[in-house]
This record gives sequence, C-alpha cells and structure tokens, in this order.
Amino acid sequence: MSSKVAAAADHRMAQTPYHPKAKHTLLRIPSPYSPKTFIFYLLAVSLLALFVLFQAPSLPQSSSWSFVSFNNYTGELDSMAEKLRSSVTFLPLKDLRYADAALNGHTWFMSSLYDTHVEGEVQYQKFPSESSQGRILCIKGHDTHDGSWNYYALAWPGFLPRNATLLKGLTFVSYNHYNYDNIWHGLSSVVPFVAWHLKNGCKVRPARWVLYHWGELRTKMGVWLRTLMEATFDGHVYIEGFKDDGLDDGDGGIPVCFEEAVVMRHNEGGMSREKRMEVYDLMRCKARVYCNVSKTQERTERGSPVIGMTMFMRTGPRSFRNQSEVIDIFRKACAEVDGCRSSVAYSSNLTFCEQVKLMSSADVLVSPHGAQLTNMFLMDRNSSVMEFFPRGWLKLAGIGQYVYHWIASWSGMRHQGAWRDPTGTGDSGEQCQYREDDRRCMSVFKNARISHNATYFAEWARNVLTDQVNVRKLELAARSSSSTSRRHPPPGCTCTSTS
Repeated sequence: MSSKVAAAADHRMAQTPYHPKAKHTLLRIPSPYSPKTFIFYLLAVSLLALFVLFQAPSLPQSSSWSFVSFNNYTGELDSMAEKLRSSVTFLPLKDLRYADAALNGHTWFMSSLYDTHVEGEVQYQKFPSESSQGRILCIKGHDTHDGSWNYYALAWPGFLPRNATLLKGLTFVSYNHYNYDNIWHGLSSVVPFVAWHLKNGCKVRPARWVLYHWGELRTKMGVWLRTLMEATFDGHVYIEGFKDDGLDDGDGGIPVCFEEAVVMRHNEGGMSREKRMEVYDLMRCKARVYCNVSKTQERTERGSPVIGMTMFMRTGPRSFRNQSEVIDIFRKACAEVDGCRSSVAYSSNLTFCEQVKLMSSADVLVSPHGAQLTNMFLMDRNSSVMEFFPRGWLKLAGIGQYVYHWIASWSGMRHQGAWRDPTGTGDSGEQCQYREDDRRCMSVFKNARISHNATYFAEWARNVLTDQVNVRKLELAARSSSSTSRRHPPPGCTCTSTS
C-alpha cells in the first residue's frame, strides 16, 4: 500500500511544474556509499560489459563510437534524400481527361492543382507557398506541338529530381488558350501578371517568362505585347525556350525547376472591375513614360476642352467599303464641334510607341471591330469608343463579339454602341446561300467589308462628341478643385506621366 502511495506522489511531482514560491517535496538522493547504490552501479557496469562483448566483433576496429554513429546518421539522411527525389511525380501539363472543359475550374493545364483566389483579386498559383507545402515547380519536356508530352511536378528545394537544373529568380508561367501574337488575346494573358505584380507592391520583377498554349511551349510574344511588358516591368522581357545552358538534351527530358514561380491560367477571370482598372491605369502610364509621351488638357479660346477624334482604320478584312466617304463624314461632324480635332491612322503600319502617342491624343476612337481596338486602354479614362461590324455578326459571332465592350468597361472607357451593317456582303461581294442565322454564313461574313449610312453616322458622331465635351468639362472642373476619387497604387508601383 505504501509503495502505491509513493508512486502516486512521484507521479504528481513529475506532472507539477516548478515554481519558486510553491511548496515542493524534495527528492532524496541515496548516498553513494549505501548498499543499494553499490548494487545499482554493479548491474550497470555488467550490462555495459556484455553489450561491448557481443557488439565489438561487428564494429570497425579503427572507428570510434562517434564516427560509427555519424556514419549511420549520414547514411539515413542520404537514403531519405533519395526517397524524396524519387517521390517527385511528373504529370502531363495538358490533361486530356478535361479536354471538353479545358477552361473550367482547375482547367486541363496543371489539372491537379488549384488556384489561390480572394474574391475580386487575380487567380494564381505561387511556388513555393503554404499551399504547395514549401515545394517548388519543376517542368520537364519542351514540346511545341503536343502539350500532353510536357510535364510538371512539385519538388522540395533541397531534393530536386535527378539531373534537374534550378533557375534562379522569379518566373512567370503563362497559359493562354489562344495565342500571344494577337494583341487582344495576348493582353488578356498578361493582365493577371500585372495584377499580381501590383498586389505585391511591384517589388520583384520576373527574370523570365514561360509561355504555353494548350500545354505546348511558345517562345515568342508579338512585338506590341512584348514592348508593353517591357514598359510595364521596366526591363527586358526574356522568353524561356529551354535551349540555352544545357537545358535541352535533345529529347526534352531534363527537368527544370524554378526558385520562385507564379502561374496564371484564367486570364482576367475573377478580377473585379476596380482591380482591372488599376492594372490598365498602370500599363497606360508605363507605356506613356516608355514612349516619352506627355499630354496636357488643351482648351479653346472659348475655354472649351480640345477633343481629339481618331479614326483608326483597317485595310482588307472588316474595313469600310468606302473609306474616304466614312472619313469625310466624321471629319465634318468633328468640324461642327468647338475644339474637335480629327485624325486618321491605319493599324497596320504603326510602331508600338506611335500607337501610344496616337491613343494619348484621342478622346473619341472610331474603328471597325478588330484587334487594333485593344489600344483603347491607352486613351485617357472616360474616352469614347465607336465600333463597327460587318453584316451577320450579331446572330453568328457569339460572345466574342463583345470583347471590346468588356475592355472598354475594364479600362475605364465608355463604349458608345456599335454599328452593325444590315446590307453588306462577303469580302468578295458574295452572298451567303443559307439562311442568315445559319452558322455556315459566318465564313462569308467574318471578314466582310462594312458599308455605311451617312445620315446615321453623322448624327451618331455629333451625339458622341457633344457628350465627350461635357465629360471633359466636368473633369477639368474636378481637377481645378483638386478632387479625385482614384485609388493610389502601392508605393512601389507609382508611375508619373504628364496627362
């Protein structure tokens, strides 16, 4: 009974933390000269002698105990490291199981991973991060024809796959379901990277870009898009092709891992209008600084704001059938408005900076539907856009015909409606042999030229110009009272241009 009580007391002592003001039962240590202590030491020495007797033959005669222990420990670490390397599993960049819903949810690009997304913000993946458990992104295979032959994996930084190369710095990995040559589709793919850059205070610039289309590697951007990114990120844009520094063994089998990577695969999806406008504000300002373009709001002698009307024309598909007459209609309408100045340009023969300068002087943009309309975000906020379509687009073109309505809203412009040609024929004058709502007619009307209605165009132009003058007057009044409602970008993202 006494032994049980003593055991319980010992247990309570072990569970009770020491405190200097508390009462504690002292543990009595037996005398080293007592019989009990002598027997304990004798047993301990005997057990140690037996251990040495039976283990000694298996130990290296020249090794110390510490050296044996260190060797065993190192061997276990090497074995664990090899297991971590071997556990890296490469999966196809393009998961064909999701081919029918390639852009939905986690998409067919890196399908096993999910994005980080806060409502209203850009959707992205970041490596390493808490969600990746500290692992970094690795890619193997550089096929330009079939994305299912390119692979991705996550690996621990200290335990990369065999023969892997680690690329230092920040890498932007872009997935685009379309391409990087068309300025609209290309812009949609890079906007989320600029949004992430803004979100993180513009502190780190990318060392390289890795571009994918349907999981297939792409090694170039269109000149317009590349120049815009050079302006936005204040430096050279390097597109990784995995051909330098031994990154390609001829079979595309050498894994490449990235010290830090950000992956985008949803373009602007999920971003609020406010966040998109912040991105377009930054790109507009950066482009003007890059091209040394400045703008001040001019006034007429009567004090009215000067309004620029720019006719941004196309040649060939989706051009006006009678360009000279259309230009004359808008010039006359402009001449009727105090302070209106008209200009004409063609999208096919302008450099990036020439387009920046052209858009910076425009308050009203007149242009057929086409990629050149992407430049509208380079105008000042609250500028107006007038868009023109060939016959048949309303019924047959699908949701894609509204992309310039969207970019107008996202960049702070005012889309003033669209003219849809009711009488036009195909580019070569051919009629569609099917019913007008038959999708086969789209092949006839897609690149058709656009007819005009002089009366309608003149009245439309007068209304838009009058409205634009009123908008600029209100802005001038607001500036004079130093009132503004725009959010300021993070400190590291400031951009100053005279506008």
